[in-house]
Amino acid sequence: MTAAAPPSIMGDLGTLRLEYRSNKAALLARLGLQGSSTRGVRKALQELSRLTDQTLRELWSLAGFGPGFSLVAVGGYGRGELFPFSDVDVLVLLPDGSQPDADAALKSRLEAFIGGCWDLGLEIGSSVRTIGDCVYEASKDVTVQTSLLECRLIAGSKNAFARLVSDLGEAMDPKAFFVAKTLEMRQRHTKFENTPYSLEPNCKESPGGLRDLQIILWVSKAAGLGRSWDELARKGLATPLEARQIKANEALLSLIRARLHLLANRREDRLVFDLQTAVAESFGFKAQVPAVITPGEPGMPHVAPTARGTRRASEALMKRYYWAAKAVTQLNQILLLNIQERLRSDVAGVDRLRPLNERFFDKAGTLEVASDNLYVQQPHAILETFHLYQTTVGIKGLSARTLRALYNARPVMNARFRADPVNRALFLKILQEPEGITHAIRLMNQTSVLGRYLWVFRHIVGQMQHDLFHVYTVDQHILMVLRNVRRFFIAEHSHEYPFCSQLAAGWDKPWIFYIAAIFHDIAKGRGGDHSELGAHDVRVFCRQHGIAREDCKLIEFLVAEHLTMSRMAQKEDLSDPDVIAAFARRVGNERYLTALYLLTVADIRGTSPKVWNAWKGKLLEDLYRYTLRALGGRAPDPGAVIEGRKREALSMLALHALPHQAHKALWDTLDVSYFMRHQADEIAWHTRVLTRQIAQSAAHLAKNPLPAPVEGAPPAIDKCIVRARLSPEGEGLQVLVYAPDQHDLFARICGYFDSSHFSILDARVHTTRDGHALDTFQVVAPSLSEHYRELIAMVENNLAHTIDERGPLPTPTKGRLSRRVKSFPVTPRVDLRPDEKAQRWLLSVSASDRAGLLYGITRVLARNDISVQLAKITTLGERVEDTFLISGAQLQMNKRQIEIETELLETLEG
Repeated sequence: MTAAAPPSIMGDLGTLRLEYRSNKAALLARLGLQGSSTRGVRKALQELSRLTDQTLRELWSLAGFGPGFSLVAVGGYGRGELFPFSDVDVLVLLPDGSQPDADAALKSRLEAFIGGCWDLGLEIGSSVRTIGDCVYEASKDVTVQTSLLECRLIAGSKNAFARLVSDLGEAMDPKAFFVAKTLEMRQRHTKFENTPYSLEPNCKESPGGLRDLQIILWVSKAAGLGRSWDELARKGLATPLEARQIKANEALLSLIRARLHLLANRREDRLVFDLQTAVAESFGFKAQVPAVITPGEPGMPHVAPTARGTRRASEALMKRYYWAAKAVTQLNQILLLNIQERLRSDVAGVDRLRPLNERFFDKAGTLEVASDNLYVQQPHAILETFHLYQTTVGIKGLSARTLRALYNARPVMNARFRADPVNRALFLKILQEPEGITHAIRLMNQTSVLGRYLWVFRHIVGQMQHDLFHVYTVDQHILMVLRNVRRFFIAEHSHEYPFCSQLAAGWDKPWIFYIAAIFHDIAKGRGGDHSELGAHDVRVFCRQHGIAREDCKLIEFLVAEHLTMSRMAQKEDLSDPDVIAAFARRVGNERYLTALYLLTVADIRGTSPKVWNAWKGKLLEDLYRYTLRALGGRAPDPGAVIEGRKREALSMLALHALPHQAHKALWDTLDVSYFMRHQADEIAWHTRVLTRQIAQSAAHLAKNPLPAPVEGAPPAIDKCIVRARLSPEGEGLQVLVYAPDQHDLFARICGYFDSSHFSILDARVHTTRDGHALDTFQVVAPSLSEHYRELIAMVENNLAHTIDERGPLPTPTKGRLSRRVKSFPVTPRVDLRPDEKAQRWLLSVSASDRAGLLYGITRVLARNDISVQLAKITTLGERVEDTFLISGAQLQMNKRQIEIETELLETLEG
């Protein structure tokens, strides 16, 4: 059929545009003023859809399509709910045999209609097909099939639309569709790292988002099992409680998504940092100190509010979001398993049940309860579920019936349940089993059992951490640390961290670490020192669970001190015997030291994939080994240590056939601090590189003696030496700089690394007796090229050229701040104080990271004639915590000291 030429519709578009935009603005204003109530969100989205329907009908009428044509809503718009800036997906259904490309009049009519939609401000996603085309495309692409599954007639031929629905229904294979959609869901979850706890979740696509609810209705509709939550409840696929929970969480997620659209003024489904606070405030959330936790629950201390624990408005919103996403994840799993069982039973019959005991069955590899009310009648069976899952060979998960029974048994898990001696013994038994601990505890958290048994854990479920280096919520971080420490005790993972696995192999009670891991951050967000509060919590737990006094003391120590070893390794001078002696006194004995080392490694690795690196691993291992020697009664003897390193370095040098006593010229210029701060292999490398240069310079000066310096003239300057090699730690480069000393040398080197996009992890600065700087840097590039030799050559040539150029220091570049830093800024902090011997000064700075920051700090120091002797650069996500050991006459004057601190703060603030 060929359509007649379209009438002119341009004259009517102006009026229609004004009317549509005015009505839409009124609807959106109402949607934006609803506060935190979700009651009217669905109605508002439906009204927006109806307004769009009405506008499209008028455009359709103006376009003048003849009989046999239909306008059909598909996709999300087909559900009859439209978000403020979502695409309006429509299908123009053509009569059979229509060919727009061959029919100029029809093509002109279609272009006029679609163009009119865009002119009105409708973001149209359009397709133009016949019924046969639709069925064919749906058979090839499950995305098209899904979009057409939700089709809805807007205008045009009812008969054509009815034929479309009928033909699509006949072509539908519910089982194949179910498989395709579940596989698609897994791929989508993998894209979002299989967690609903992303710090910037997509409230539509992330696990636990709206898409996870939509997939349930898609597969149930395809199978003819129901089109709404109430219908699924009537057919026994969902309980009335589950239907209510789904509706409530769907409304919350919908309102968040709608507010995101309104605040961004475009389609935005991600809760990005930039918008979290604004969305939170639109819900009425405000920054506040944490509420007082009143006594009444076993193990719950009374915690007074404190300004230090102020909770952000965005944190309150995100916690509410995470709880909703977690509930959606649970309900999605239950309902999809129910639908799958219904589809399978149509053909295969009921799965055979293998009895495990009188309460549980093995149902095709899943754990099945014997009755729906098992947990209500026998609450002890709740924790038994996870013990069986952990210990029964072949059990890979929980059945839909078991998941539903757990979900409905939440009221049973009360204070009496937590205080039951049988439950306490069984929970401890789960932690003490030789295998399956991580899987069991993760499943307990996914099913909300962990937070109901450990009430203190419940408070940190879904709690964000605004410290710019944790990428997980507190509960997920704790589970990551549990997983990490557990892997130290599994032989198959010994290749990951061999030294940790070696230490763990000799440990008699691994469960001590598991309890410490669960409690180490459990008090986050309450205000006050979370390490102290967590130590109190774990002491109560140990007493309630009958843990021996000695074991309890160790666990409490680990929770209280879990940050100490990391701080010592990354901020203190480990070559100082007093630092090691003080730490040895703090840990007390080898058992406590080993336990703290293993927990610290697991904790750092559990914050973010970007935080751990080989250099931090080396610092921790060095601190462990030095402290172990001190605990063994071998107090550090600087003289013996130095002689040992010298002997070892000479043995290495012998392999390179250096002339006898060739090292002496260099070593005579070096003092005790150099040999204390460098390992034998570094001393050998420095000596091998520099000995030849020193000999050549001496020979040159013998033949060409320098004239006596004129009084007041600068000293004669020779060229600097820069050498680089792959780091012995297996990550980045180690760079040696040997040059005539100058007050701005350290700043100049930092400026080069900054401009070349290298990150400095560590710097050891030494001045020889003959006035040369001998500095060693540990640096990493964004990506270490496979052609590392070229990279090394570039560093050696360019850095040497930068140092030899002299001249004034260039102005630091103003690096751009990341979105995360802008949303969660770090208050700059400068701490300048004398060291314990009052000979040098310790400078600690903390600030948001940005390009040029380290160079800016060192430039201030150089401008004030302050020498840097040691630098420890710690980057924690988007935050830096740097420590410098410095000296300079300016620091002895209080007024100058304040001025220098002020300059540093201005630099940190950017």
